[in-house]
Amino acid sequence: MAIEYREWREGDDLSLLEIWGGPETHQAGQFRGALTISSDGSGMPWRRCIVAEDVIDGVGIPVAAGVVYEASLHPERLWTYIEVARDHRRSGIGATLLTMLRREAEQSPSGVSKLRAKVEPGTPGAAFAEHFGLTPIQRSRLVVVEPGALRLPVFPAKDDGGPANDENAGSDVVMDLATGSVELTDVVGRYYTAIHDWDSPGVLSVGQVQKLFLDDLTGAHGAIVLRAQPESAFGAGVAPSKKGRIRAFAVSYAAPSDPDAAPGAESAGQGSPTDVFVGHEPALAREDAAEAVRDMLSLIAYQHPVMLELDDSMTALRAAVEPLLESGKARLAGPETWVVSD
Repeated sequence: MAIEYREWREGDDLSLLEIWGGPETHQAGQFRGALTISSDGSGMPWRRCIVAEDVIDGVGIPVAAGVVYEASLHPERLWTYIEVARDHRRSGIGATLLTMLRREAEQSPSGVSKLRAKVEPGTPGAAFAEHFGLTPIQRSRLVVVEPGALRLPVFPAKDDGGPANDENAGSDVVMDLATGSVELTDVVGRYYTAIHDWDSPGVLSVGQVQKLFLDDLTGAHGAIVLRAQPESAFGAGVAPSKKGRIRAFAVSYAAPSDPDAAPGAESAGQGSPTDVFVGHEPALAREDAAEAVRDMLSLIAYQHPVMLELDDSMTALRAAVEPLLESGKARLAGPETWVVSD
């Protein structure tokens, strides 16, 4: 076996797909798209992509590839991905590609050379990362919360100076909000930054937050917020002039299909889970944040299942979801993912 290395060329993707077959993990499916022509960073993010060829009778057949590239979001590390054909593994090709990519990373225009990657524990990719010194810095799980998993919160009747009744209870704290709302964009951006202190996203503009989480192209089609109880500056019995600040939010996206759903679930009224992004005002105290997120989750998962991404850094959401996982009222929708870094 004679292995030669060169830069990525047009058409390599088709050649490699023939050799590799289908992706072994969800991460492989995502990162294969990052394998493309190298870029010096002029007008597009800097990228270096290298192909390993097995030369047989003077003809090179692509069998492996690796890429390292800058990211506009989370710029403190470079993303890297390596894939080697199954029948060429454990022959040093992956190690050589990683050494070459690390050398390229030292020349990145930004000066950033730390690498990060995504792996699933128990896979060859995870073993490879561990062997070469990439250790987990974050764990992420995709979780489905079953309908009625949490008891609905009890809200006081609206204090608007009128007769007390239960019909308007919560109407001044639970509200729909347009995904284009500046108020929503602000809290979503600050929350995302707060839960990524382990891998800073940098300074996010309003436009970036909209594009990442709230634009139509993301599939976002609705948002609900849980507000603090409004208070009047003129005492009880006088309607407040301002709404309470946002304590928690949930943004819903186009519902994905759930291959693990029980047969007949849709006919039983459960349906496929709706993909949601749940968060809170990052300035809230720990207990207040946990309560706000738990109340929000109970509202959106009252009648229908919801699917959400649960990172270990999301402490308030973990406080609500992990007990549900333990009791069987929530379940994992797939293997957990690690972000690993050197």
